[in-house]
Amino acid sequence: MAVKKKTELEASKKNITKVEKPSKEKPTKKASTKAAVYDESKIKTLSSLEHIRLRTGMYIGRLGDGSNPDDGIYILVKEVIDNSTDEFIMGNGSRIDIHLDGNKIIVRDYGRGIPLGKLVECVSIINTGAKYNDDVFQFSVGLNGVGTKAVNALSEHFRVVAVRDGQYAEAIFERGSLVSEKSGKTKPGIKNGTLVEFIPDAKIFGDYTFNIDFIEKRIWNYAYLNSGLVLSFNGKIFKSENGLLDLLEANVGQDTIYEVCRYKEKQLEFAFSHTNNYGETYYSFVNGQYTSDGGTHLSAFKEGLLKGINEYFRKNYKSEDVREGTCAAVAVKIQAPVFESQTKNKLGNTEVRSWIVNDTKSAVVEWLQKNADTASKLESKIIANEKLRTELNTVKKEAKAAAKKIAIKIPKLKDCKFHLGDGKFGEDTMIFVTEGDSATGAMVSSRDVLTQAIFSLRGKPENMYGKKRALIYKNAELYNMMMALGIETDIEGLRYSKIVIATDADNDGFHIRNLLLTFFLSYFEELVTSGRVYILETPLFRVRTKKETCYCYSEKERDDSVAKLGTSAEITRFKGLGEISPNEFGQFIGKDIKLLPVNVQTLKKVPSVLEFYMGKNTPERRKFIMKNLLAEIDA
Repeated sequence: MAVKKKTELEASKKNITKVEKPSKEKPTKKASTKAAVYDESKIKTLSSLEHIRLRTGMYIGRLGDGSNPDDGIYILVKEVIDNSTDEFIMGNGSRIDIHLDGNKIIVRDYGRGIPLGKLVECVSIINTGAKYNDDVFQFSVGLNGVGTKAVNALSEHFRVVAVRDGQYAEAIFERGSLVSEKSGKTKPGIKNGTLVEFIPDAKIFGDYTFNIDFIEKRIWNYAYLNSGLVLSFNGKIFKSENGLLDLLEANVGQDTIYEVCRYKEKQLEFAFSHTNNYGETYYSFVNGQYTSDGGTHLSAFKEGLLKGINEYFRKNYKSEDVREGTCAAVAVKIQAPVFESQTKNKLGNTEVRSWIVNDTKSAVVEWLQKNADTASKLESKIIANEKLRTELNTVKKEAKAAAKKIAIKIPKLKDCKFHLGDGKFGEDTMIFVTEGDSATGAMVSSRDVLTQAIFSLRGKPENMYGKKRALIYKNAELYNMMMALGIETDIEGLRYSKIVIATDADNDGFHIRNLLLTFFLSYFEELVTSGRVYILETPLFRVRTKKETCYCYSEKERDDSVAKLGTSAEITRFKGLGEISPNEFGQFIGKDIKLLPVNVQTLKKVPSVLEFYMGKNTPERRKFIMKNLLAEIDA
């Protein structure tokens, strides 16, 4: 009896990639190599609307299709909710209602409402807003007068309604252009506030889909940072009573070594503890904005934490020993935040360092003085980190010496010219981690040598779940992979923007995929949490005639293609990456590459999941395997 196989790709793929037969038209004459004339006629002045639509990345970062939490459609949602949250921060309105209907987002707050006479200007003219006035908005995220305007310009439909004291004003836009507006008296009982509804423009974002989990995670962050604020998303209520304490509990769980330290004042709030996990985990915010890349406030917190601990213990512990295993959340409120980009992922203000360092140090010292038992547990953790670091340094030196004896360059690595940090090209870099030489061969001849590197595994890597960290440096293949990635010393040396796992779509390929993800989540979880790890998606079938070729990512897509092209169409099943020709492979890793990001919404459940699937073979797991195996056979 045949076992029915199901793949992850079948669930995630929707579109069929079509490749048309090359045209037989005669080639056009070679374009003139004469340099274009650079004169006054070549100078263009764009309106703010045109500039936003032409240079979208300057305003919202990446575009994407909704498969990554940092994709542009979520930035649009964030920009609207930011404005509503700013109202709450200033003491106006304690509830925000959010609704997703298909691709339409509706946000309603109950603050003061946009001044009716300036409604159109506030959502359509750049550098227009009240947040230049510190008396009206003291701790706002949106300070540049751009956010809502960008949402308007990048939406195929945008509607805004403001209600103030029984009067309302409404404006409707299409791709930033005003279509209609009206005003008048409201019906009795309508509360003050602002309503914004929009549909991201498919001409800009393509075929996109909202991921509810990504939206809910953002909404939870708003709740954690604004105690007392009630947010409703499609009827589900989001509210936090304990702020950052709840955030750590939700994301880390109860696996902390000691009770969480929490500090909260008007402009600074933080919570921290230690776990037995490797690496560091930080959640940092500025005026309610999640700063995924940290910034000066996070650096200042780390410095203050180190100084506070050393002052209390009267020691000179190293920063890496104090920080290893740290899980912390930091939130600051400042009047004039300076972010390094419009997407506000990293704070640049240098003047905040001094007071954050001092306040953090004082709070840590005071907390340790009041909690002697906790202080003892913390010091034991630091001493254990110090011992582990010393042992690892010895092992690392031995591993480096052994690697030098094997080869001058990293074995099995086909490197690219640019690396992370090399400007724009650096952000486009990726390394494919493949299985075997057959897949590597097809990739090598079709890759972009400027930005695409390849590291080939000899077979299945060792299951490193539950192993001591020193052992990963004694495993030759894993150490070579770490050298290829640039993380053999620490994660700061990462050489590529994306780590792409490229394996066959069969049981062995899935097993290798799981082994690699186990390795990253066990020792370098930040690679996953920061959105650096991806799965390469390649077609399972090729359906073609003499005139047309379709690449299909599921059995359903195969059947649809056969129905379209006719029963005489040739069907090929790609059993492995090595069966795809280099010419074809070039299409799948080129500009239309299909990558599935590996997302971890919360670290809380990761240890238990890894233990169940990758730990010792327990009766529970055997029962799970038998149950699911029988289910597949019966199907």
